[in-house]
Amino acid sequence: MSDGNADSRTRLALVTGASSGIGQAFALRLGADGYNLVVVGRRRDRLEELVAALPDIEVHPLVADLGTDAGVEVVAEVCERQSLTMLVNNAGVAHYMPFTALPARKASELLHVKVVAPTMLARAAAAGMAARGGGTIINVSGMLAFGAPAPLGKAPGRAVYVATLAHIVALSQALHEELKAQGLQVQALCPGIVATEFHERQGMDLSAVPRMSAADVVTASLQALALGEVVCAPGVERSDLLDAVFQADLAAFGAQGPHLAKRYLTS
Repeated sequence: MSDGNADSRTRLALVTGASSGIGQAFALRLGADGYNLVVVGRRRDRLEELVAALPDIEVHPLVADLGTDAGVEVVAEVCERQSLTMLVNNAGVAHYMPFTALPARKASELLHVKVVAPTMLARAAAAGMAARGGGTIINVSGMLAFGAPAPLGKAPGRAVYVATLAHIVALSQALHEELKAQGLQVQALCPGIVATEFHERQGMDLSAVPRMSAADVVTASLQALALGEVVCAPGVERSDLLDAVFQADLAAFGAQGPHLAKRYLTS
């Protein structure tokens, strides 16, 4: 792998969770667009398949488990050292189960993969991007970031997972405000149900449910960057619905005062 003094004309993207699904689709699309790649995942054989599928560019496989502190640190060091043009924080895990039955080990893994890793990798990459005058950070969340009160449906429970997705949206929006003046684009990518291995690994059969392809999710994300969207919802036709959510957030934030609200006053 080249060092941080690589030719500034070379575009380099690091994609986590690249061994399948949306991450794999990102790697294939960006590789076809001429990006050199660092592809991160837990399965070396899958990463080596990407190397073979993209013979015309440099593809560097990096085996790491982002569910651990050690894995996050290894990938963060690469994000800090390399001259990344784009970071795609895609790695995911869900552990759908009742909150009261969720083992501490699985809760910790989920928080590492969907909160600690995207936060720390973005932190590691952002300083270099800002120093170079630009870069893109895509943080993959999901529409459940807006669906905490939604009925569970087939899911036995998903509280921690939903909370991590909301964290990613808030982090991305806040980073956009902080880093846009330094030339960075930050996006929260919020797909709905996607035809990948993700739900199968949770023991959920959604084969009968209409699902978007991972390739279409990537298409939406890259087009949303061109449109300047901070939150990309590939399956939501009316973008004004999302705008209304965020305007309502700001209205509530701006409506606070120093006195106790009347509904909390005792008679």
